[in-house]
Amino acid sequence: MGWKSHGFRFKSGRKLKKKVREKGLKLGKFLQEFSAGQRVILDIEPASQKGMPHPRYNGRSGIIVGKRGRAYLVQIRDGSKLKTLISRPEHLRAV
Repeated sequence: MGWKSHGFRFKSGRKLKKKVREKGLKLGKFLQEFSAGQRVILDIEPASQKGMPHPRYNGRSGIIVGKRGRAYLVQIRDGSKLKTLISRPEHLRAV
């Protein structure tokens, strides 16, 4: 019999926790615009679960490759491989 996956937020409480005075949403983060070729940092916003990249990529930097709906395609380097992540703008920060 297989094992449960528990989802990708399992055991990530420390990584996805906000300080008491930082709780809630900031509207400016949701309205950010990025252009192709721009460098960004993956900075996960725990209050918004939609379009959240996996917590293992939190703090990584990448390049915007394109747009898919409201989300952006971000290309990062993971070791020697290039990976493309789909992330919404509230989880990105301009460098």
